[in-house]
Amino acid sequence: MKTRVAIVGGGLAGLFLADCLHEAGIDFQVFEARPRPGGRIAALETPVGRVDLGPSWFWPGQPLVAALAADLGLRAFAQYSTGDLCFEDQSGRVQRGVGFASMEGAWRLEGGMVGLIEGLAARLPQDRMTLDCPVRRITRDGEVFADEGRLCQAEHIVLALPPRIAARLVFEPTLAPDVMQALEAIPTWMAGHAKFVAVYDRPFWREGGLSGDAMSRRGPLAEIHDASGPDGRPAALFGFLGVAASHRVAQADELERSALEQLARLFGAGAMSPVQTGFMDWAFEPETATQWDQDEQRGHPAYGLPPELMQVWDGRLHFSSTETASGMGGLMEGALSSAQRVFSDILAVQHRDPA
Repeated sequence: MKTRVAIVGGGLAGLFLADCLHEAGIDFQVFEARPRPGGRIAALETPVGRVDLGPSWFWPGQPLVAALAADLGLRAFAQYSTGDLCFEDQSGRVQRGVGFASMEGAWRLEGGMVGLIEGLAARLPQDRMTLDCPVRRITRDGEVFADEGRLCQAEHIVLALPPRIAARLVFEPTLAPDVMQALEAIPTWMAGHAKFVAVYDRPFWREGGLSGDAMSRRGPLAEIHDASGPDGRPAALFGFLGVAASHRVAQADELERSALEQLARLFGAGAMSPVQTGFMDWAFEPETATQWDQDEQRGHPAYGLPPELMQVWDGRLHFSSTETASGMGGLMEGALSSAQRVFSDILAVQHRDPA
């Protein structure tokens, strides 16, 4: 099979690039290793709706996400922030109304961020995307291989993957050492994190004058937020685990119990009786994290496309992920802008050297 563009990775960047190519009438194929599209965008399914297990928010000043959501007919709503915030010290003592920063002012999407993925995927021809298809090897002349053999030959190959995941592919010929070093040096955003979600029959903490925001120095959850839908359904709280990835493996059986006990200390005894829980440890998702990503990042890395990753294989091997964005790197906005950059680069080559 021949195609103009082979996209390796069906996350937000890969699907948005595919959407741009489809709109422009440029042939493409998407190959996604997971059995689902979306990459780091995922959700817990509940009987009354979905709760994000990956990215949850976007912000004013992020026009690409806002425009895409509107284009797909998705409803944005403000993060719930009414009521007191809570702080838990190392001893487990809880204080209300402590003035640490919350996510007030952020926007979420009704039905979860997976709506972006579903909307983009629905606009693509079904025969242009292959799921559960890990790419293993690519060649300079545009061949793309899985374990079972060759998938396609393309004029352009786009690695819409975290750079460290892209570095695990086999390249023929081998990429220059400075290119490989550049890929491996870029930390994967949020790859060392894990999320715990507790779903309830109603948002009872709101009834007690609490916003659902909390910070803790005891844990196991370090940062907690209201994850409910726009009308309080599904009613949910979620927290980022403040436990190192290596310790999370050893404590896996205890984490849910200790997380619920912590939510009860913060929000009341009702937290001990969820109707459903969910847990996503991104550090152990092989399509997201490598061994270098096991530790949580300290601060926000200075992302962007290093010069070593420009014009690789005469400009026909491209890198598109949020970590390569010149602005908003790590965020969904960055994923979209990186896809726009690659789309522009492919158009420039096509206009210079039309097929």
